[in-house]
Order: sequence, then structure tokens, then C-alpha cells
Amino acid sequence: MGSVLQRVQRFLDRPGPVSDLLGRVETRTGIRRLYLATGSAAFLGLYLVFGHGASLLCNLIGFAYPAYVSIKAIESTNKEDDTTWLTYWVVYGVFSIAEFFSDIFLYWFPFYYAGKCLFLLWCMAPVSWNGSQVLYQSVIRPCFLRHHQAVDSVLGSLSSKALDVASTVTREVLQTLVTSRARLTAEVAPQLSLSPPEQP
Repeated sequence: MGSVLQRVQRFLDRPGPVSDLLGRVETRTGIRRLYLATGSAAFLGLYLVFGHGASLLCNLIGFAYPAYVSIKAIESTNKEDDTTWLTYWVVYGVFSIAEFFSDIFLYWFPFYYAGKCLFLLWCMAPVSWNGSQVLYQSVIRPCFLRHHQAVDSVLGSLSSKALDVASTVTREVLQTLVTSRARLTAEVAPQLSLSPPEQP
């Protein structure tokens, strides 16, 4: 148990936005950051189980911090952090699509949002065995490698069909405009020749 506490303490002492916030609160209150983090996690867990708006809070946890560090990864010169967070977003997208179909049944369970939040935290955890890496390597990547050529073929034919439809629609619109202009010119020209000349 001591090694787990030591790892948590090392994580909380590591520089970063969470550590900086906990350090400021620790300085003002005198309460150790380990207790602050544990209390915050307990409150968050209870709120996710019993609180109103747990869905919004869970989605903010799964989106806000990863979006922030993704922007930092884009701005850095290191490619490894880009790959890490791109993998997270692929897993997050697949999870969101799966959740769309299963949410109707699962959100009735009392610990659903707490479990979802733990899953998303596991996916963004700064360890080599985090959820994003595990799910990507064991589920998403093999499925992608097996089916990507068929998907590319379908997308290619869809894009060529979309271009054909767009060119057909554009051609028909231009033809309609030319026809309408010719008809309007034919209707207005006789009226202009019949109108009396303006007197000075």
C-alpha cells in the first residue's frame, strides 16, 4: 500500500496544471495536497453517482483536459505526445459512437457515469498501459488493418459520385439561369420599345 501512496504522491508533485492548482490550495489552506486530491476525488465520485448533471460533468472530464493537453501537444515539437493524444481521440470517438447506441439502456444504472468517468480517466492516464493504448492496439488497429481498403474503396466511390452529382446540379442551375435570363429579356424588350419616350 505504501508504494501506491508514494506513486500517487509523486504524480501529485509532478509539474502540471493539476499539481499547480493543488499547490496553490495547499499553500492557502495548509492541507496536504494528497488529502486535497483524495477529498476532491471522493466528492467527484459521489457527485457522479448522486448529483444532477453528472452526464455533463463526465463529458467535461473526458473532453476539457484532453483538449488542453492536445493543443499543447500540437504546439510542441515532440511527435510522441501528438500520437498519444491522437490515439486518445480515436478511442474517444469510437467510445462515443458505441455509447450513442448503448446509452439508452446503460444510463439507468446508478454507477454508470462514475464508471464512464473512470474509463475516460484510464484512457488518458499517463502510463504505458492506459486505456487508449490498450484499446487501440488490441481492438481498433486490428479492425482498421482488416477493413481499411474496403472503407477507402467505398469512400472513393462516394466522393466520385458526390462530385458527379455536384457537377450535374451546377450544370442544371446554370442552364436554368441562362433560360430564365433569355425569357426575361424576351418579355421585357417588347415592353421597352412600346413605352412612350420621356419628355424633357
